[in-house]
Amino acid sequence: MADPVEALVLDLLEWLGPGPKPYAEVIDAWRTSCPRLPVWEEANVRGFVFHEHREGVGVFVGVSAAGRSHLAQYRNLRSPPGIKSSALEDPCSNLVNAAQSAS
Repeated sequence: MADPVEALVLDLLEWLGPGPKPYAEVIDAWRTSCPRLPVWEEANVRGFVFHEHREGVGVFVGVSAAGRSHLAQYRNLRSPPGIKSSALEDPCSNLVNAAQSAS
């Protein structure tokens, strides 16, 4: 993966994780003033994130269906032989599977 923005977009999607995070937290961590690394902007333009307003608490940001699909596609590409891509979501699952296979 030669494009640093692509790698950082994937990092952003993984960082957002399974549930939405407060918009302020996301922007604080991912907004950049570098015009060569428009990670937040690129993820939005591609439709990889969604924004939702929660009454009384503010705006939250999460990974959209398109973002989850993009992330899953990347995980399938980097998945080592014999390991399902879903195992990459939980690093401990490989240890559990290995322990069960050994016994």
